[in-house]
Amino acid sequence: MGINSVSLVGYAGRDPVVREFESGNVVANLSIAVSRRKSKDEPDWFNLEVWGKQAKVVSDYVRKGSLIGIVGKLKIDSWIDRNSGEPRSKPVITVDQLQLLGSKREPESNGYNDTLNHTEEVPF
Repeated sequence: MGINSVSLVGYAGRDPVVREFESGNVVANLSIAVSRRKSKDEPDWFNLEVWGKQAKVVSDYVRKGSLIGIVGKLKIDSWIDRNSGEPRSKPVITVDQLQLLGSKREPESNGYNDTLNHTEEVPF
């Protein structure tokens, strides 16, 4: 019996690319950077593939710089390069569980428009 399980926490390296199929199924592809123990080291980069309802969540809420946690399975995507005819492959993690943990970006506006002039007296 084998175990194929990957758990990662990292920052989205780009906005997700989302595709919807005629069947109604949705897939989101993105990459995440995961820091190594020493902060001076370059991060490790991982390609993610997210399907279904979670892909819609990724589409709506994940942007470059978003901190996410995932649990998934490692697979190898293989294809033949159209230009060279050479076989190609890349490791991809198919996400089973996704957690939105925060963002590296500055907090955005709270949505309230603060139009009160703070030098004026409040009339009540």
